[in-house]
Amino acid sequence: MQCCCSDWVARLARDHAGRLSGIARFEGASPADALDVVQDAFYTLLQRPDQLALRDKPEDAARVLSAIVRNAARNLRRRHHNAKPHGDIDDAAIASDVPAPDQALEQAVTAAQLEGCMAKLGEVHRHVVTLRVLEELSGDEAAAALGVTPGHVAVLLHRARKQLERCMSESAA
Repeated sequence: MQCCCSDWVARLARDHAGRLSGIARFEGASPADALDVVQDAFYTLLQRPDQLALRDKPEDAARVLSAIVRNAARNLRRRHHNAKPHGDIDDAAIASDVPAPDQALEQAVTAAQLEGCMAKLGEVHRHVVTLRVLEELSGDEAAAALGVTPGHVAVLLHRARKQLERCMSESAA
């Protein structure tokens, strides 16, 4: 009489090996390592004391295999020979798009000062600065929006910038 163990395991392997290999790859295993992890998972499953009960429950066996593969792949990734070398924290440069706290505070203060200075500008000067600097319209586009000539826009922008510069230097002092 032939053991039904091989049929049960063969069916599990045929139905779930690809998915199990995908789990191992998702967890960071190379293709060759993923195959090893899946094979080891089947061996581990057959060594379990409850493997006889799992023969009648293929869905449960597949879930157990998935957990074994996931844990084995994670452990493989954590092993020292796969890990990146550790460097001294003092030697590591902190790379971040976020400015340092003191720079962020300085930028916030400058932005608040600039907002106050913009409020002191006349309405026409404020519109010119908004269109030309903030919205980045060309001189011709700003002139069309304001109903004036491009030369007049240039003069208004120059005067507005001078007023802002003066106001900002007074605020900083």
